Amino acid sequence: MRSSRLGMTEGVSRQFSKEKSLELFSKICRCRDFEKNAAKAYDEKLIQRIPLYLSLGQESVSVGLSMALPEAKQFGQHRCHDIYICWGGNLRTLRDELLGLLTGCAGGMGGSASIHSPTAGMFGHDGLMGTQIPIAVGYALGSGNVTIAIMGDASAEEGYVLGAIGEAASKKAPILFVCYDNNLSILTEISARRSWSMVDEARAKKIPAIDITDDPWLVMHYANKFKNDLPAFINVRTCRELWHAGTGCDGPPEWNRYKLVKKEMATLGLEKEVETIEKTTQEYIDSIWNERRH
Repeated sequence: MRSSRLGMTEGVSRQFSKEKSLELFSKICRCRDFEKNAAKAYDEKLIQRIPLYLSLGQESVSVGLSMALPEAKQFGQHRCHDIYICWGGNLRTLRDELLGLLTGCAGGMGGSASIHSPTAGMFGHDGLMGTQIPIAVGYALGSGNVTIAIMGDASAEEGYVLGAIGEAASKKAPILFVCYDNNLSILTEISARRSWSMVDEARAKKIPAIDITDDPWLVMHYANKFKNDLPAFINVRTCRELWHAGTGCDGPPEWNRYKLVKKEMATLGLEKEVETIEKTTQEYIDSIWNERRH
């Protein structure tokens, strides 16, 4: 079921302080403004024609996870700019990585898909489907650190991903699996690929699992709920706003989480603060990108 209300708990945003909600919104703006600037730089050919995986539309998930588990180590996938940003990765080194510069977070050699940030606890991805999941399980078991393993709905179908989840369940690894489920493997919908759900798979392995929409307060709620009962699995329905790679757009997303979050912020009485955050964040991110344009 794809819905902007899937799994919603009434009044979930009011479980958190206004300060938390303001931090949450600030992170969303930071992700979106960075990605909008990256898209502009790509269209201007400031970024060379590398595969560019923009996270516009899915950033609320990373925001909610990072708010609940700020110290967790993260193993992301190819679409991972939002992960890097939400856990505090340096924006200038991410910018330079996309520009192919030696000052980039991976020396200009990782591009969009294989970024990392040791200071923020983010491990790089090799670009292959789902390989981060067994690596993340091994890391969680070996280190004992709370770990977040992020996958897409297509990567979740790989046999070694399912096996790794089973290993984590058997050995009680301190790991939270999160599927960013946009219902697409590039353009192929789940219904054409499989007849089973990842939540059912996780529950069959006897780990806590839930299927929810991408509301950031809801993501934060369940990440908080599960973090003391790991391993666990969260399937989050997201809407990718742009093409799988690049800056093209085939039309508006099924729902616009950013607009829904702004509406909820208004009900919390934070409309004026939202306007200020939007303005100051845009100016800050624009200035970072303009350093290279000039």
